[in-house]
Amino acid sequence: MLKKLLLIIIAVSAFSSAASAQRWSVGTNVAQWANLGTINADASVAAGRHTSVGVGFRYNPWVFGGEEQRLQNKQRTAYVYGRWWPWNVYSGWWIGAKGQVEEYNQGGIFKRQTEQGDAYGLGISAGYTLMLHKHLNLDMGIGGWGGYTKYVVYACPTCGKVVDSGSKWFLMPDDVFLSLVYIF
Repeated sequence: MLKKLLLIIIAVSAFSSAASAQRWSVGTNVAQWANLGTINADASVAAGRHTSVGVGFRYNPWVFGGEEQRLQNKQRTAYVYGRWWPWNVYSGWWIGAKGQVEEYNQGGIFKRQTEQGDAYGLGISAGYTLMLHKHLNLDMGIGGWGGYTKYVVYACPTCGKVVDSGSKWFLMPDDVFLSLVYIF
């Protein structure tokens, strides 16, 4: 599914009417790096004067602490997104929507239990992009997402004792954007 969406993004960008200046961007969310070292990046392309489409990922393999007290927010996340810019692409206010898949294992942050699972869903976001330089922007915003997850909850990070399992619908905050974005 992600491959199909990537092909659609490439096709849209190939036939877009946007000017050649400021057509592509790559960025990283500094706020995600502060989230226990989550590696992240995204790339987007202007699909028109007021729209952009992109793909991104987040990856966090880290576990902090010892056997009894672990702190982790492990994840492998991929998403595709679109943004609408009222003024011009890559500057000013924007609103966005995305489709996201996530494999996660988190716990030890507020309680000893850990939860792992797979989540699929849709999200919305809004924010403002400040042009720092001709090729450098600061992206600020917030977002949330909702969808469906299949999960298993363990009593502790290493004991393997299952407390709960199943599947459920969810709605939750997902992103705080404080991104550095390079514009081509």
